Amino acid sequence: ADLFDGIVMAEQRFHGEGYQEGYAEGSHAGMAEGRRYGALHGARVGLEIGCYLGFALTWHCLLQKCTDEKNSKKIRALDSLIGMIQKFPYEDPTYDKLQEDLEKIRGKFKQVCSMLNIHSDFRIGTERSSLTF
Repeated sequence: ADLFDGIVMAEQRFHGEGYQEGYAEGSHAGMAEGRRYGALHGARVGLEIGCYLGFALTWHCLLQKCTDEKNSKKIRALDSLIGMIQKFPYEDPTYDKLQEDLEKIRGKFKQVCSMLNIHSDFRIGTERSSLTF
C-alpha cells in the first residue's frame, strides 16, 4: 500500500460517504414531507366530497315533498350524485381512477346546481372552506 493512496483517495471516499448520508437523510425527509402532503390533500378531497354529499342529501329531502315531473328529474340527478359519492373509494389511495371519478363527481355536482338554479363555488382556503350560494 502506498503511503499517499489514503490521501489521494480521501476525496473519493468522503464523496461516497457524503452521498450515502445525504441520500439517507433526503429519503427520510422526503417520506415525512410526502406523508404531510398526502394527509393534507386527502383531507381537502374528503372535505369537498363531504360538502357535496351534505348538499345532495339536504336537497333530496327538500324535494321529496314535491312530486311533479320537474322535481323528479332533480331527484334522479341528486340520487345519481349521492350514488357516485357513496361508491367513491375513500380508503384506497392507489385507486387508478381516483382523479377521474372525482372529476365526474364535480361535474355531476355542477349539473345538479344548474338544475336547481344555484350558483356553486366550492373553495378550499387556508382559513375556511365554503360552499356559497
